[in-house]
Amino acid sequence: MNSINEITVKDRKGNNVPLSGYANEVVLIVNTAIKSEHTPQYADLEALYEKYHPQVVFHAAAHKHVPLMEVSPMEAIKNNIVGTFNVATLAQFHDVEKFVMISTDKAVNPTNVMGASKRCCEMIVQYLAQQHEGKTEFVTTRFGNVLGSNGSVIPLFKKQIEQGKPVTVTHPDVIRYFMTIPEAVSLVMEAASIAHGGEIFVLDMGKPVRIVTLAENLIRMYGKVPYKDVQIKFVGLRPGEKIKEELLMNEEGLQKTANKLIYIGKQIDIDIQTFGMKLGVLRDAALKNNEAIAVSALHKMVPTFTTPEEYNRTELAKTKAEDPHRSQSTELFDESQSALAAV
Repeated sequence: MNSINEITVKDRKGNNVPLSGYANEVVLIVNTAIKSEHTPQYADLEALYEKYHPQVVFHAAAHKHVPLMEVSPMEAIKNNIVGTFNVATLAQFHDVEKFVMISTDKAVNPTNVMGASKRCCEMIVQYLAQQHEGKTEFVTTRFGNVLGSNGSVIPLFKKQIEQGKPVTVTHPDVIRYFMTIPEAVSLVMEAASIAHGGEIFVLDMGKPVRIVTLAENLIRMYGKVPYKDVQIKFVGLRPGEKIKEELLMNEEGLQKTANKLIYIGKQIDIDIQTFGMKLGVLRDAALKNNEAIAVSALHKMVPTFTTPEEYNRTELAKTKAEDPHRSQSTELFDESQSALAAV
């Protein structure tokens, strides 16, 4: 791809149309490359702003693969954090009306670099909103997994069932929030329309879903019996993975909006001067490719950043206490873990 003019997007009817047709309207910046630093490339971004003069920017670019970012933390820091800062400050400089950052439930009490980087991005948006410089209104939307998106478990489960293979689940107690792509898009668009700047919108994802239950139900949809016709194989939590995700931190509260599916989270105050200094240290370390200093700076910027071992140990103890009638899958997993520990 040699030119921005070659990029196409889908309109509301699902037709592919040139991105150039949306000049002076909206730019949706997306980066799905595994090893790409497009977002941090300041000059290229500035050229986009100067060419299209967007009124609204939906910032959806991010490395979202948790295990990959655990082994490549600088990629998450450069692309997610530095990239967000660059996109957001350029939006401010070019008088974009609204800047909407797409965040994730993994930013709440993060146990991995990806989640911590997204929490840092939320704080950058809040930092810029609190400065009140320029006309840009900065807001964040936070929600969970999107069904059918890249990396979603359902396509993987379907493929495994159709190929006659065991369905792989990390842990029987893992639960996640889900919504469909149309739901996510419509709620993000509506949240953007009612934003005044500085808000963090939390989307109602409904009740969380136990992943093993999702796998069991999908197997039944194929007319098969779980653990008989199709086995479920527990492969263990991946590096940085949490047993459950959350949409709110303990200090945050919820305020209702006119839409019952959209809430405003109470922001945790940040000291602008202190945060700006810490962000400067992190950006400088990223520029110099100093991973140790960059990761250390990230921990200092996100005080809720903890280890997955500590978090999961606490949550599993709660789960066992609250749910004595645990599923067959959980009992099988516990038995297998006990057997392994005895070897």
